[in-house]
Amino acid sequence: MKKISGGVCAAKGYKASGVHCGIRKNQTKKDLALIVSDKKATTCAVYTRNLVKGAPLTVTKENIADGYAQAVICNSGNANTCNANGIEIAQKMCKLVENVTGIDASDVVVASTGVIGQPLSLDPISNSIEDLASKLSSDGSFDCASAIMTTDTVAKEVAVEFEIDGKICRMGGIAKGSGMIHPDMATMLVFITSDVCISKEMLQKALSTDVDATFNMLSIDGDTSTNDMVTVMCNGLAGNNEINADGEAFDTFMKALNTITVTLCRMIAADGEGATKMLECNCCGADTLEAAKTVAKSVVCSSLLKAAMFGADANWGRVLCAIGYSKAEVDITKVRVTFKSAKGEILVCENGAGVEFSEEIAKEILLEDEIEINVSVGDGKYSSKAWGCDLTYDYVKINGDYRT
Repeated sequence: MKKISGGVCAAKGYKASGVHCGIRKNQTKKDLALIVSDKKATTCAVYTRNLVKGAPLTVTKENIADGYAQAVICNSGNANTCNANGIEIAQKMCKLVENVTGIDASDVVVASTGVIGQPLSLDPISNSIEDLASKLSSDGSFDCASAIMTTDTVAKEVAVEFEIDGKICRMGGIAKGSGMIHPDMATMLVFITSDVCISKEMLQKALSTDVDATFNMLSIDGDTSTNDMVTVMCNGLAGNNEINADGEAFDTFMKALNTITVTLCRMIAADGEGATKMLECNCCGADTLEAAKTVAKSVVCSSLLKAAMFGADANWGRVLCAIGYSKAEVDITKVRVTFKSAKGEILVCENGAGVEFSEEIAKEILLEDEIEINVSVGDGKYSSKAWGCDLTYDYVKINGDYRT
């Protein structure tokens, strides 16, 4: 398993593009993206469980009900959520793709991200769809990743290469996510492409299994978005035997998928709105997987801890507090906490109580831009990871005037 360049265009048979169409006022920012596969691909998705859902999710769910798709279109700057004509607009976006590519509208994944409750005009999209299609390229992943950004400060893309049945296979992904991230089945928007041949049943199993340990363990601010969606397309052009059951080939596919999703999780966490630090909580020693996940997620979600990390304050009591209200079944008297970064690791709590440590060394460790909060809750066999970021003044500034 090795990381390579190319993002969503790394696998065989994919092209992508991104342009500024005019949904966003800033003309330097791309706001319309397209991904196209040379052939119809096995496709699956997971969606937000927020009761308020963006219209594109409804249309996408209908379009991939048969387990296949061949293109993805996505706009940024407007979520197309809570609009009376939202479904119609999403369907027409798919039809525009059909007009310029020949791909049936029912084989198009459609997505939108941005402000909720703002009418979305089709005009900017229809006026730019030919330009978008003309720019499709096997080098287009970065433009595509840039076009789905909202408050993100960096484009997020990753790709890996691996082998199944003696065939070289590739998988790549792009993501957008910076704020309003507390996933419940997915996270903001993630598009993953691969040339592996896999059945739709095994692909759905792979994605549903993976997101529970990756995107559902990510939190920036505790707000679950209305437009969260992760999609995976596999067009089979690598030439491996179809993966249609558990086994070595499926395990390899799962490892590749997990490499992509964990990398994107870390990128999203590091780019949280106003963030200066990426936080990773590693919980081990739990008696159940559920307890380990609950503890890790509770710690990275703690606003008080996030604020302490912003100030490089080794306030370990906030870790214990977050564990205490998480309702996880753990013995607090067995809890051990360390803070770790590129500058070293320091023990701050043992057996649920504070230990003597150097505040100066702790501060030096916590001034780094990637911090590990390592929590041991006993001698059980289960562990889990969660990702988040610090809470800064800029988070409030960004969201204080996000719409206006």
